[in-house]
Amino acid sequence: MREPLTLAAIGVRLAGHGMIVRGAFHPKRADDVPGCGQGAEATLVVIGNAGPAMWRAFAAAPGGESRDPMNAWSGAILTAIADETGGRALFPFTGPPFLPFMRWAQKAEGLRPSPIQILMHPRFGLWHAYRGALVYGHALALDPRPAHAHPCDTCAGKPCLDACPADVFDGRRADLAACRDHIAGDAGAECMTGGCLARLACPVGTEYRYAPDQMGFHMKAFRRAPT
Repeated sequence: MREPLTLAAIGVRLAGHGMIVRGAFHPKRADDVPGCGQGAEATLVVIGNAGPAMWRAFAAAPGGESRDPMNAWSGAILTAIADETGGRALFPFTGPPFLPFMRWAQKAEGLRPSPIQILMHPRFGLWHAYRGALVYGHALALDPRPAHAHPCDTCAGKPCLDACPADVFDGRRADLAACRDHIAGDAGAECMTGGCLARLACPVGTEYRYAPDQMGFHMKAFRRAPT
């Protein structure tokens, strides 16, 4: 008899790829999870990464022909895990229309946005991301969602807001067009090669910072992403 699927078992399958379970919930109709209606038994498991572990796994993997190699790599892994465990894989990079991953992530993990709009994690700081979600047509057992402190509430200086040379952030929104214009020119060379200066200014989770090559990879991907 096959043992019931658990979040821990999913985590074991992810570990070799540097990805982790970021949280889970039983969706309702208002959560806009494809194929999950009101009253249906289902579970959405949010998958992501924190720190440099996923980058090391990605960098060691064989290369392929793709405009978005990390999306292709992580997408193939999560699709295979979904097939193996009887679920469906959903991704934040397929669209438009795009799925509400930030809303799902906040519900699954209880995080809130930082002043530069990246969700703030009390341990990882701003050095984390979401790669996809696994959806199951039955209710997996879930632990109570932890009550996270929000470090930005007690950060008096908000150094992230003063660090951006293009004044992209005002504490409520991010002017992504202004950011792309800045990093497309010579004035944005430091951001492109070393990573977002506002993100680097945050004092939370510094031990999980991405390495410069990972930061540069993500900045290039952001620069060429559709507006």
